[in-house]
Amino acid sequence: MKLEGRVAIITGGNSGIGKASSLLFAREGAKVAIAARDAAKGEKVLREIKKEGGDAIFVKTDVSKSKDAKALIERTVSTYGRIDVLFNNAALSPVGTVLTTSEKEWRAVIDTNINGTFLCTRFAIPHMQKQGSGSIINTGSINSLMAMKDEAAYDASKGGVLMLTRATALDFAKDNIRANCILPGAIDTPMLRDILGQAANPKQAEADLVRKHALARVGTPEEVAKVALFLASEDSSFVTGAAIPVDGGMLGGWP
Repeated sequence: MKLEGRVAIITGGNSGIGKASSLLFAREGAKVAIAARDAAKGEKVLREIKKEGGDAIFVKTDVSKSKDAKALIERTVSTYGRIDVLFNNAALSPVGTVLTTSEKEWRAVIDTNINGTFLCTRFAIPHMQKQGSGSIINTGSINSLMAMKDEAAYDASKGGVLMLTRATALDFAKDNIRANCILPGAIDTPMLRDILGQAANPKQAEADLVRKHALARVGTPEEVAKVALFLASEDSSFVTGAAIPVDGGMLGGWP
């Protein structure tokens, strides 16, 4: 097993990419701290892991709040003694331009997507420094490199996540802490379904989205989770500061 004896925190670990990663990491031997705001969904994932014989805890967490992010790190360390992997995956993605996005929506996206990543990383790194190693994985997006219409707040936040990842990689390489960013394309998650549901014609919107992927389909959360596993494990021991697309060829150019 690739993560035997390791401890991993996964934010947004109750749904989509986070849920798939929580399950996969546990199957690969990690002790998993599932962090999310929705306790019912989080507890459900926790039960799934335990049913399969895995070791996990659920910590109700709003990563945009400093006290919650700190409590998540402290609960994980008090339970398992260390943190080997921090997967900053929690995110919001409202539809809107700079005119149609409200200030409340803007702040919520920035607070969750960038500030949440910053806070969890800030509180986790001292523990990684003490143990002399760590892997930080951040969920960016193809929007980290390429803007999309009607996603102004998400575009801005995911661009920031990528730069924060690279800064973290440079600043803490001396401590044997690696930081990398995954750039998913369209992945079949509840978040994507919610965005498509806001379109005037959801089926047409999905068809248009599929056509932008060279592989002519959207991805699955499990496909992204496998890349996260690579970055969490020693298989990626010489990888840091990287931005890895998992996008069905979308960034390669539209077919």
